[in-house]
Amino acid sequence: MNNIYKIIVFVSISLVLVGTFVMPIPVIPGLYDKARIIYLHVPMSWIAVLSFLMSMINSVQYLRKRDVVYDLKAYSTAEVGFIFTILATVTGSLWAKFNWGSFWNWDPRETSIFILLLIYGAYFSLRSAIENPEQKAKLASVYSIIAFVTVPFFMFIMPRIVESLHPADTIVNSQGKITMNPLMLSIFLFSLLSFTLLFLWIVNVKIRSEKLKLARLIKINNNK
Repeated sequence: MNNIYKIIVFVSISLVLVGTFVMPIPVIPGLYDKARIIYLHVPMSWIAVLSFLMSMINSVQYLRKRDVVYDLKAYSTAEVGFIFTILATVTGSLWAKFNWGSFWNWDPRETSIFILLLIYGAYFSLRSAIENPEQKAKLASVYSIIAFVTVPFFMFIMPRIVESLHPADTIVNSQGKITMNPLMLSIFLFSLLSFTLLFLWIVNVKIRSEKLKLARLIKINNNK
């Protein structure tokens, strides 16, 4: 990706931070200024889901074509997703501390994201435990596909079918109507776009790095 794209990403994320901490926010009963976390927490969660989805798609492609590049992409996007899941957990915990008085309350949303971290943590453990590259890629691809099946349940379904302390109807109400203040909605949507651009840049760098590692490994093996 060229320098113009990097500048766009840097400026966009900078504007998101300005919008998060500087721009005025309407009075939201029970949340007040703490509602600002939505500009960071939700986009991070969105990137986590997008990353795991891309990992699953590339895993399917690997099983179909047996091209190691797809395995590199599956691994890279899963790793980025894992990092953003941690960031979403941290921002959510900070909000919980200010709103509920404790960083962790085993609320359904906290529990579900914790389970998701364990599931994808096991994905990386599986990869590190297998030395044969082909077997590693094949088993990791199968695991990635199965793991993603749990993502919609833990991210979207479980928190809504179990009673939760987490605020509801902050963006869309139960009738499917947008309830967010227009200014907040603009900043929120811009944040989603900015984090998506950041995600694409990070994934691009990660995949290039993994390709270089693979090329060095092949060169070393050929010289033996």
